[in-house]
Amino acid sequence: MKISKAMHPKATWASADTSVKDVARMMEKNDIGAVPIGQNDKLIGMLTDRDIALRVVARGLDPATTTAKDVMTKGIVWCRLSSTVEDAIHLMEQKQIRRLPVIDDDKRLVGMLSLGDIAHSVSRELSGEVLHAVADHHDGAGRGVAT
Repeated sequence: MKISKAMHPKATWASADTSVKDVARMMEKNDIGAVPIGQNDKLIGMLTDRDIALRVVARGLDPATTTAKDVMTKGIVWCRLSSTVEDAIHLMEQKQIRRLPVIDDDKRLVGMLSLGDIAHSVSRELSGEVLHAVADHHDGAGRGVAT
């Protein structure tokens, strides 16, 4: 199955200099838990609700003055619109990530693929396989970034 049949279209992204407070508002408005971060027309990282909780709130930083770039998970793993869901599943398993930005042939963000999207699109067996692989306890390594 093609990614386009499973992904959530119209993904939202934020500039690296956007305040964490504004990114959190984007998350609330769009009911999402992660926002890709871009700089100089390139995706450079991902800011998740978990990043905000652990790297901003737990450290006592001011979300109004802290930028996305300051606390985002650096690097980004993505898949192409022309990929299959099965390819994306293998990538998510390998990198132990729950969300993948989807880019087109012009390297433009066109959607996001999440575990939930996969669960609604493929067999129970296949979705269970990826959920098990991604949900395995980890030591902080492999948080879904490419270096």
